[in-house]
Amino acid sequence: MGMIDTIARMAGYERRDDTRLSWDALAPSIGYYAGVSARAAENLSAVLACTNVIADSLASIPAIVYRRDGDSRVEVADHPLKRLTMLGVSQGMTWPEFLAHLVASTLLTGNGLAEIVRAGNGQLAGLEYIPWGRVTVSQLMSGRLAYAVTDTRGQTRRLLQGEVIHLRDRTDDGLIGRSRLSRAADVVTGVDLANRHARNFLGNGASPSGIVEVPGTMKPDQRASLRTAFQDRHGGADNAGSTLVLDGGMTWKASQISPEDAELLETRKFGTEEICRLFQVPPPLVQDYSHNTFTNSETAGRWFAMFTLAPWARKIEAEFARSVFPTSGNFELELDLSGFLRGDPKTRWDAHKIALDTGVLDPDEVRQLEGWNPRGAGTTPVGEAEGTA
Repeated sequence: MGMIDTIARMAGYERRDDTRLSWDALAPSIGYYAGVSARAAENLSAVLACTNVIADSLASIPAIVYRRDGDSRVEVADHPLKRLTMLGVSQGMTWPEFLAHLVASTLLTGNGLAEIVRAGNGQLAGLEYIPWGRVTVSQLMSGRLAYAVTDTRGQTRRLLQGEVIHLRDRTDDGLIGRSRLSRAADVVTGVDLANRHARNFLGNGASPSGIVEVPGTMKPDQRASLRTAFQDRHGGADNAGSTLVLDGGMTWKASQISPEDAELLETRKFGTEEICRLFQVPPPLVQDYSHNTFTNSETAGRWFAMFTLAPWARKIEAEFARSVFPTSGNFELELDLSGFLRGDPKTRWDAHKIALDTGVLDPDEVRQLEGWNPRGAGTTPVGEAEGTA
């Protein structure tokens, strides 16, 4: 190591090739546990539905940039990040698409990555989503992470930790996130096997296998030939209901087993509940109404916002504060969940009335909570104008 490198390291500078530890095999294969990959897991409708409802919900809520001024906050409408949320984070991706991709990647693989694009003056100019499967992670001598990103042309470039947004699910080492699909691999594999069983059952014409009885003893080649001929003629959904013709004294006995007897349907229903439990999504939000009532469906949205969306929103806000905004700055991002947390209209307006009567809020603050602009100075409410006419 040269003197210049030593002085640079003491000053805190990092080199992109100054690698101490590498996860070269981790990123491409992350999510592969017990034979079920993150991509294959999306073939399970419950996994796909849970991922979509979380990612799309977070992507659809307003993203607001605030500047802290003492104990209060002021919305900054002309901040570069706010412009990106309105006009798009890059040439080919809008803010809702970007955030949905980032969150979905984190849910399925444990990690979501995006490059922070800055202009020549250091100002935020864009955000580029990076699929986690194209990333190899290494740890620098400083302890920080570096990300080798391979594009579609096979070219690789390295990004440092301060140049990316790295959203992570819970980690085992404090550096790389681990997907919840891998933490509950047996559950995911069990649901996948139940679906495969159902698919094979339907593929065989939704009819259980039976027994062909033959008088006397068959040679092995005769037995194999009969099995193949029988399967080709009568196996599969396309051959369901075909006429069976036997000769030579052969007889057919069907196994009297229904899907209900095998508890196949109940197993698949329970599998949906298990996946919802992994992602903390209320089953009615993924169209599982087996235990639904009017009362719990009414509160499912607020439960979802409080216990599912709010923790993820806080993670996203904290990661933007760490990666995008200057360390010494006073800006912050907020994903506004107030729309999800509202109750039914009667309950909400009764709460507003109590807040007005007790002086906790004024009319303009109530209007702001409802997403309306304040009344202009000198504007008279319609009811008051009619009363004085």
